[in-house]
Amino acid sequence: MIIIEADQTNLLQAAVIHSVSWQESHRAFCSPDFIELHTPDHQLEYISKKISSGSRFYMLVEDVPVGIISVTGSLIEDLYILPEKQNMGYGTTLLQFAIGKCNGTPTLWILENNDKEKSCIIGWDSGKPEQFMPLQTGLMRSNWHIRRNRNGYRHQTLYKRQNQ
Repeated sequence: MIIIEADQTNLLQAAVIHSVSWQESHRAFCSPDFIELHTPDHQLEYISKKISSGSRFYMLVEDVPVGIISVTGSLIEDLYILPEKQNMGYGTTLLQFAIGKCNGTPTLWILENNDKEKSCIIGWDSGKPEQFMPLQTGLMRSNWHIRRNRNGYRHQTLYKRQNQ
């Protein structure tokens, strides 16, 4: 297993992972028409714009590419693993890698209503939001910071590195 930086030679592969995984993760709370807009070509444009603005995308490859993540300064976003490869440790591996690439205190943004991702990453129980578990990555839950991005999605800042 290796993690490589996404560049012009593999950007389409990263966009396919982003598209397939984004569609699956958003299916429960977005309209089918909106889901269908997020094609590999659409996500290729999204990733290209983010890279042009200073983000770095990384892709985890195990025989074939299985996941991506982005880092901008200390902000970690775009953690997507192909649906058939989830719950195999790939997301944790990418998150740990991304933490090491952060400038300053690492911060992970996920959608407010993405309880599945919260559950996988920090042991979130939507029925008991006060219960969190520390990660092996050395991150703990931070104070909640809810922000709305340009598409109207609400994000929550979930982690900050533990002081050691």
